[in-house]
Amino acid sequence: MDLADVGVFVEAARAGSLAGAARRLGITPMAASRRMAALEQEVGARLVHRTTRALSLTSEGEAFLPHAQAMLEGEAAARAAIRPSDAGASGLLRITASAAFGRKVVAPAVAAFMQANPEVSVDLLLTDSVVDIVAGGIDLAVRIAPLRDNSLIARRLADNPRALYASPDYLERRGRPARLADLSGHDCLTMSGATHWAFVSGGRQVQQKVAGRFTASGVEGLHQACLGGAGITPLSAWDVRDEVADGRLVELPLEDAVLPGWSIWAVYPTARQAPAKVRLFVAALARRLDES
Repeated sequence: MDLADVGVFVEAARAGSLAGAARRLGITPMAASRRMAALEQEVGARLVHRTTRALSLTSEGEAFLPHAQAMLEGEAAARAAIRPSDAGASGLLRITASAAFGRKVVAPAVAAFMQANPEVSVDLLLTDSVVDIVAGGIDLAVRIAPLRDNSLIARRLADNPRALYASPDYLERRGRPARLADLSGHDCLTMSGATHWAFVSGGRQVQQKVAGRFTASGVEGLHQACLGGAGITPLSAWDVRDEVADGRLVELPLEDAVLPGWSIWAVYPTARQAPAKVRLFVAALARRLDES
């Protein structure tokens, strides 16, 4: 089975069209169509439904896709195994991260990594939704969450301290909460649909009911509303360092509770050894976080 044909199939599934696959692979749409036809003839089944505008997988294509991805991963791992140790990273690196962390931390790290590794190209997906990295063909997800440290699928990169914050304007108008129960009398800026915040109090986790007039689907929306004086919200230290330093936001420690600690994780799609481009970028990101 020709892996170049397999590569066209995998890229077409990701891009949703043969034209998109052709652009990503640097070949003509006609060449992509021929390679797809050759693969379907090789496996003896139709793998995709083609229309003039889009492409979708058949049931046979859905079943074949993870095996096709594994074949390409295996080839990349084999090539990496015989590359000189000082050859650096190469190829396309697909990363996903949350919008705020990706913009402030991951994207600058990517820029430095690409300068150090000129044979690498990067596709960075920024979203606050949890992405299926296997189905999406993502090499690496950088996530901030209370994950378990499972060395087969994830590597812990750094602590992620969190605290409550508000603007000086809000605190002047509404006062400053001192204890957990005080939050019930404040405008709390929450993620859409959230009704409680988790805290650690007296050595155990507790849920505090919160409410306010503003909700958002992402942390960046909460951050900006907080800066605008709309209320109190929990944010990560890396996200508010500049605003705290220049007095635009104030940290609000409580006497009887703290926000639970989270960590920054590098999450891999498989338990197999990650390719060099992933290992080297994760190491570079970990150093950047350690220095910040």
